[in-house]
Order: sequence, then C-alpha cells, then structure tokens
Amino acid sequence: MRNAVSSALLALLLLGGSTAAWAEAASEQQLITSLPSEALPISEYYYNQAVYDRQDNEIGDVNDIILDGEGKVAAVIIGVGGLLGAGEKNVAVPFHALKVTEKDRKTYLVMDTTKEALERAPGYTFDRGKREWVPAGKQE
Repeated sequence: MRNAVSSALLALLLLGGSTAAWAEAASEQQLITSLPSEALPISEYYYNQAVYDRQDNEIGDVNDIILDGEGKVAAVIIGVGGLLGAGEKNVAVPFHALKVTEKDRKTYLVMDTTKEALERAPGYTFDRGKREWVPAGKQE
C-alpha cells in the first residue's frame, strides 16, 4: 500500500503536479470516509464506565484502555476495591472480556468474573515518568 501511494505521488510530481497537489493527495490517504456500523465510541461505552458481574453487582470501573503499537486494544485497566478512588487497585483484563449489555434501556459493561477475583489479580500503577502502566511496586 505504501509503495502504491509513493508511486502515485511520484507520478503526480513527474507529470508537473505542484507541491500543493502532492500534499493534498498525501492527506487524503489519511481520511476515513465512513465508519463501520457496529463501531462503539470508547467515550460513550467504555471509558470511565462501571463494570458489573453476571449478577448485576458493580465490580469495578474502566480507568484506561491500552493500545498496542498497531493501534489495537491490548488491555483494559479496571479499578477495583477502594472507596471513592482511595485504596483502589488497578488490574489489566483483555478487551474481549468486557461485554456491552443492555438492560432496561441502559447500556453497561459486564464481565464473567467476580470482584474478589479481580482484587486477587496482579495490580498495575501508572508511571508518569515513563507514561505507561507498570506492575505495582515496579514504579521508579
């Protein structure tokens, strides 16, 4: 794909294309003209949303969504325990473990686990110097 774009841009330049035409062609390669119908906005369905177990008990909330180098979701950071954020533990779960569910016209997240299982999971803290999540106790 990159070679095809480079070839097209080179052809524009060789055929007398201006720098403006080249820049316009390059920027059009970065545009999306339509979104998938099944797409769910992170801000609306995931980020800062409560997470429930199968019995409708709140077991945590989404504190962060981690992307890998290709832009795919690598993990979701769930905050569990604590009171009003104090004493909360952050754990990482795979994105596919969260299911968007609708009940009584309300959309919410459900996981097939328990609050106790999440509290026993390894914890993570955000290292502001490195700007990344690291295993709890490993922050410099």
